[in-house]
Amino acid sequence: MSPASPKPCRASTAPPFPRPRRLLGPPPGAAARHWYEDVLGWATAPGAPLRLVTGVRFDVLDVPAEAGAVALRRLAPASPVAQVGGRMRLLVAAGTAEELPGLLDWLEWGALALDLRALGAGGVTEAPAPPVRAVGAAVPRPDAGAMQGAAVWLRPPEPGHDVEAVLPALPSFEGVTGAPDLVRLVDTVAAQCHRVRLRRGAGPRSRGRDQPLAFS
Repeated sequence: MSPASPKPCRASTAPPFPRPRRLLGPPPGAAARHWYEDVLGWATAPGAPLRLVTGVRFDVLDVPAEAGAVALRRLAPASPVAQVGGRMRLLVAAGTAEELPGLLDWLEWGALALDLRALGAGGVTEAPAPPVRAVGAAVPRPDAGAMQGAAVWLRPPEPGHDVEAVLPALPSFEGVTGAPDLVRLVDTVAAQCHRVRLRRGAGPRSRGRDQPLAFS
């Protein structure tokens, strides 16, 4: 009787590493994007991180937080305001970015280099996490370390309200009635930006090769 031949070894079909688990539910950020696009009706840019498109429903004035804090008095209580690190983002009427250079010249601020930036048509701005009351636990809240430099709402937009009606605008803008005066807001912001610059020791300087005032 011949000895039994050894059985051939079978290659293991089990994967060497556990298979990744399939994510259930919407991907991260979907709840925030839904809130901005479907609840507020604001356009968002594709991809991550989540960004809001400016120049459609609103423009943005980007100023130092010190200057923005004083300018809050010129805004309606329901006018949305965000903060990103040491910068404040004031939402204003769409079209403001195009009007701002001429408005600054008219207010006699045009000759100074102001730490003031306007975001308009074709621009984007960071989208702060929606308020917890708006999306519940669907959007993870960043920890204290992650909050530094992250965009946050100081005055979040209110769903169901016409945002354009409370945004600072020029009286000549069509369809805008009773909105806060953009002229007074810009004059206040420009004055505060100039004072911040003086306190930091930069001194007055005309716009030339160094031009921090930018528009998009």
